[in-house]
Amino acid sequence: MHLIKRITLLIGLTICLFTTASFAQDFSEDAIAERIAPVGDVYLDGEIAAAQNSEPEEPAGPRDGEKIYNTYCVACHATGAAGAPKKGDAAAWEPRLAQGQKTLLKHALEGLNAMPAKGTCADCSDQEMADTVEFLTKGLL
Repeated sequence: MHLIKRITLLIGLTICLFTTASFAQDFSEDAIAERIAPVGDVYLDGEIAAAQNSEPEEPAGPRDGEKIYNTYCVACHATGAAGAPKKGDAAAWEPRLAQGQKTLLKHALEGLNAMPAKGTCADCSDQEMADTVEFLTKGLL
């Protein structure tokens, strides 16, 4: 008998709890929109600065070889990943340099072995790639 009273009380409390909660909710369109609105914004790297500044930080125009190297090439050419010749390693660059600058640029533009075309810099111009090859091989010629 005591168990039946407890179960009945528990069921009664559960019904009261859920029916009261549903009546307390505001089902207007504005209230629903507020409840499901995003709690924050997602920005990719560099977008916050672009969103905060109406003017670009850098002037538009071609980027220099060093900037492109440090943005797109450094991951492989500083570590030798996937067989990439390291910047400044004359022995690794010697057979490549022997083929000439024209061939080096062709490989940079079209890709070679594990290196994709333009080394993942899809928006780089041919001149920017030439400047990057020059920067990468500077002092080795």
